[in-house]
Amino acid sequence: MPQTPFVRLDRASKVYRDGKREIVALDQVTLDITAGEWVAIVGPSGCGKSTLLNLIAGIDRPTSGRVIIAGTDLAQLDEEALARWRRSHVGIVFQFFQLLPTLTALENVQLPLVLAGHRNARQRARELLDRVGLAHRAHRLPSELSGGEQQRVAIARALANDPPLLLADEPTGNLDSASGETVLHLFHAAWHNGTTILLVTHDRDVAARAQRIVELRDGRVVADSASRVSPAR
Repeated sequence: MPQTPFVRLDRASKVYRDGKREIVALDQVTLDITAGEWVAIVGPSGCGKSTLLNLIAGIDRPTSGRVIIAGTDLAQLDEEALARWRRSHVGIVFQFFQLLPTLTALENVQLPLVLAGHRNARQRARELLDRVGLAHRAHRLPSELSGGEQQRVAIARALANDPPLLLADEPTGNLDSASGETVLHLFHAAWHNGTTILLVTHDRDVAARAQRIVELRDGRVVADSASRVSPAR
């Protein structure tokens, strides 16, 4: 029997308006992703990759069509319910890290735990920083960390509440090759532990780390295939 998709986009479109002009960011995208898959989303700039992630994260809503995650139709959630759902179901890693500049590495990781009411937020945050190899940098501000270190803090933060879904938008785009490799190892470890991963990238070598590569062009899926170099469990 086929598995029920963990992530389902059903003819999802996103249209932005610029005065009288309509800009179609996503056009009738239908996509199913099974729990535990690692999927790379590739395509040229402006093809809709980041918009796709934003719809799946519930950061943005489709103009038409549906986005269903683990059986939950996101359109049925109001903004408050959507925020609660996002905290427990989705971890997000951005290209530009998005760490709060006045909080230490430890405090940045601790923040989503506090918002979720975690009883041992500080201890959990320390454990996560240790997992990404930054326990010794816990009390540093983001400005005192390298780009690779900031991205590792961002990954620790994204994993804070053990989300079943991890979304990453160009997570290695601003890193040198060594730091990028470290970050990809962290994604591999999360995937190995059962996390479903969607990773947007321009880098074909990064995309090849995934099990599956979905290519977008002009807001549409134009290719969907298994990676030639699937990661080993």
